[in-house]
Amino acid sequence: MRGARDTWANPLLALLLCAGTGALLAWLRLPLPWIIGPMVAMALANFAGVGLRPVAGGRHLGQVVIGCALGLYFTPVVAREVAAYWHVLVFAALIALALAWLCGAFVSRVSGADRTTSFFASVPGGAAEMVLAGERYGARADRVVLAQSLRLLVVVLSVPYVMNYSGAHGTDAYQPASVVLDYAKLAALLGIAGAAGGLLALVRAPNPFMLGPLFAVIALTVNEVQLSSMPGWLANAGQLLLGCALGARFERQSLETAPRYVLAVLFSIAGAIVIAALCGVALAWASGLSVPSLILATAPGGIAEMCLTARALQLGVPLVTAAHVTRVIVLVTTTGAIFRLARAVAARARG
Repeated sequence: MRGARDTWANPLLALLLCAGTGALLAWLRLPLPWIIGPMVAMALANFAGVGLRPVAGGRHLGQVVIGCALGLYFTPVVAREVAAYWHVLVFAALIALALAWLCGAFVSRVSGADRTTSFFASVPGGAAEMVLAGERYGARADRVVLAQSLRLLVVVLSVPYVMNYSGAHGTDAYQPASVVLDYAKLAALLGIAGAAGGLLALVRAPNPFMLGPLFAVIALTVNEVQLSSMPGWLANAGQLLLGCALGARFERQSLETAPRYVLAVLFSIAGAIVIAALCGVALAWASGLSVPSLILATAPGGIAEMCLTARALQLGVPLVTAAHVTRVIVLVTTTGAIFRLARAVAARARG
């Protein structure tokens, strides 16, 4: 007879645990309850050796829903305003690349891990993409996954709370397109978004089930093709599924086998958050944009988590979304080439 961990009961119990934790944090009025609650619940359960699994396909489904919800913010007026600051978005992406190089050097020196693994473990360009890119150059996939997962966990557990309790609430006028909720048209919207994600997945694009729906719904919203609004309960469900999947990445064994590496990664993440925040302040001063919005735009977190934070605090959702999308595109398309160039320069210097 199969153990409970190998049956349908496992993801069902995980879903119930995540829903209960999310509801508790929502009742306590904590920031991002429906993504942070499930993430923490799954991580703690698996650290304790329970071995819970997320719902199959839940991460992709959650990303489709979140991508749709964020895409509805990009009205024509908002899109023009975001486009006016393209240079700020590109500069923020370059800051992320520089930080990745510094953090990779720190992790390698402190933990003794090889430079290749440490570099790809430190690039905030998407865990799956960095694992695949790192493997091409000889990086240890398990260490890259561990570091990328820790980065998401630390950033999601720290940045929203610091922003919330520092009083960094905005009065951002950006709102999703004002459209009546129509469940038939909402199903069509989600279908279009899901198809866009599937298409990007077929061509092996980075983060396809987040970027595909986001780009598809932005294209519709910018052109004033209004199908339906997004109900709050569905947006919360998307966050729950994503939080559940992210938390399930953590296992007790992975932390026990590399304590020095884990400590080095944690210190590098903390340093990256602080330096990125200072760079966000500098960019805000230079561009005249909101300081809290630019701090979120430069934070080394995932697209969904940082953009949901911006939405919760009313801090420039389109600008933050555009900044993180730009960062992922720049990092995924340039990281390999920059690594090859740096390795060639280092080899020539040694020769």
